[in-house]
This record gives sequence, structure tokens and C-alpha cells, in this order.
Amino acid sequence: MTMRKELLDELLKDYKKPEDLIGENGILKELTKALIEKVLHGELTRHLGYDKHKKSNEKNSRNGTSLKRVKNKSGEISINVPRGRESTFSPQFISKHQRRFDGFDDKIISMYARGMSVRDIQDHLKEIYETEVSHDLISTVTDGVIKELRAWQTRPLEDIYPIVFFGRDFY
Repeated sequence: MTMRKELLDELLKDYKKPEDLIGENGILKELTKALIEKVLHGELTRHLGYDKHKKSNEKNSRNGTSLKRVKNKSGEISINVPRGRESTFSPQFISKHQRRFDGFDDKIISMYARGMSVRDIQDHLKEIYETEVSHDLISTVTDGVIKELRAWQTRPLEDIYPIVFFGRDFY
């Protein structure tokens, strides 16, 4: 996916120094927060079965948000996690008790690139991180890089790869 130039210009209109981009209150942190919250709201919509601001006859409806702090490579981010009235919603992107969010997508892509199936990735993430990750989430992440992955897998290899050994006891 390529980002439109107009969107980048809008995002960078107040840029004056590197801290505006990657600092404590920088745009990168704001974008990360916004993207995480968007995914969580999408998960709640899928869980409830209807879009936000739509009428529903179900007892379980949206019930505001809860503040949660997660740490990633660039520091701590405060996110608003949506919740349902009956407390049956268990987010998958960032699970209920998860406090760290370091390259989760990178881990999924890495496992997929090594030939693991979606079911294998689900089982592995459950075992390692003790979190359920939906088939849809894994598919969304892998579909985002599938073209690059296919290009890498089908790249032409060199005819010769020179190897140099350094050591002292060669006979």
C-alpha cells in the first residue's frame, strides 16, 4: 500500500524538528495509537455484529472505553480499549492483560515467511504469548506483505556465491 502524497503533506505540515516526528508527543506515536484503536474498534464491531452508531436489539452493546497503557519500541502509549456492556469482548490485537506491543506484525510475517500455516501461527502465538489471534487478523497482516514475500521467494539467485574462510589450522 502506498500513502497518498496529500496525506503525508497534511501529517507533516507542523514538522519543525525530529521530535515532532518521533518524540514523546510525535506523530509516529499518535499514528500508532490511532491505528491500534481503529483495529480494536473493528474487532468490537465484528464481535457485536453491528457497526458503531447503528441501532441494535442486542443486550450486549458498546459501553465506552477503558484506558490502557502498552509499551512498544518507542515508549509507552495510552490507548482507549472499547468494551461491551456484557464484558464478553476479548480483544485479540492487544489482549486484555498484554502490556507490551513489540513488532507483533513482524513476528506474524516472520512465521509466515518461514512457511508456517495460519493455523500453525495461531497455535504458536497462543503457546508463546498466551493470546488468541484470529484467522482474519493473521490473514490481514500476511496479505499486506504477500506481494513482497512472493517477489523475495521467486527472486533470481546468483550463479556464484564467493565464500572466504578465515582461520589458522587449515591443512
